[in-house]
Amino acid sequence: MMRSLILSFLLTLGLTATAPAQDQDIQATITAQLEAFRADDFARAFTYASPNIRHIFRTPENFGTMVRGGYPMVWRSVEVRYLDLRNMAGYLWQRVVITDAQGAVHVLDYQMIKLESGWKINGVQILDQSMIGAWSAVTVTAALPDVNPGLHAPVPGFGRGPGT
Repeated sequence: MMRSLILSFLLTLGLTATAPAQDQDIQATITAQLEAFRADDFARAFTYASPNIRHIFRTPENFGTMVRGGYPMVWRSVEVRYLDLRNMAGYLWQRVVITDAQGAVHVLDYQMIKLESGWKINGVQILDQSMIGAWSAVTVTAALPDVNPGLHAPVPGFGRGPGT
């Protein structure tokens, strides 16, 4: 009985001890891709994309064109705050608040997948702006270098979530 209680405690401790490391690894992946975008290094940004995303866009140039047109807040972010990491239907989703060069705040969900090579971004959804006040940030904030204020207009309806 006591052995089983100790084993349960150690397993629980082990599971909770790995969660912050997983969060940090996921956040590091997203931050690294954002930094690559800010440097217009689309080849490096493309390395953080999942095989599925890489298959869809085929080249870093195509990927960069999509991000510049559909996700300008990702391309030229000024501030990044990480909210909750959730498991939904077997997929991990990292909620992120991004402030763009004009000071507008955007909430995005990053779908993450774990591969042998590390965490990869498998998709990004832009969430409804009216929900921003409903979420509270955790302590991790990544301040990014100065930005180029020239942003492209987003592609209407692209990446705005399911059904759009």
